[in-house]
Amino acid sequence: MQTNKIKNIIFDLGGVIINLDTQKTATEMKKLGFADPASPAGGFEKSYTLTNQTNLFDLLEKGLISPVQFRAEIRKYISNPVSDEMIDSVWNAMLLDFPKDRIELIGKTRKNYRVFLLSNTNKIHFDKYSSDFKTGYGFNFNSLFEQAYYSFEIGYRKPDLEIFRYVLKHSNMIPEETLFIDDSEINIKAAQSAGLQTLHINLSENEDIVTHLVL
Repeated sequence: MQTNKIKNIIFDLGGVIINLDTQKTATEMKKLGFADPASPAGGFEKSYTLTNQTNLFDLLEKGLISPVQFRAEIRKYISNPVSDEMIDSVWNAMLLDFPKDRIELIGKTRKNYRVFLLSNTNKIHFDKYSSDFKTGYGFNFNSLFEQAYYSFEIGYRKPDLEIFRYVLKHSNMIPEETLFIDDSEINIKAAQSAGLQTLHINLSENEDIVTHLVL
């Protein structure tokens, strides 16, 4: 990574800025009786992980189905009646905290770099973590960035090359001058294919942007 060339930094969200635990949602889905016939084990944990997910979740993250349609599809896998609020609560269970030192680091990087966010996310999660952040920090999460790019708003998701090309063009960034930070090796490789410089945050090694982002 040639830091002397970097003018722009693009942060991932989940695992990089906000802590996630998909097992929490899997556990709550199991309590609801979630059963996916397309999954060998039938459980939610086989249908959705941080590195792989079924088409339903891809469609939600690309904004190709609405939260209303998503909830209707989830109900097909649950035998008991469940409310919208219950589905959202279980779906949001994976969202944990925004560590203060990470938020402070992003604030510091803005003094010398253009700072962006690029996240595979969905409207239900967006509403939840935006509200939680505003409650905890007193200002809007998106204000941390020059521009926040969300998959459900732009119709692309990582690791599709189109999403990187879209962001670079929309914000007039040169790939070689842009650092992309993500916890997914697949996304990192895709960003490299698009010409970006990259920093992989390896969560299995308990890595963190606070200790690994040296600029």
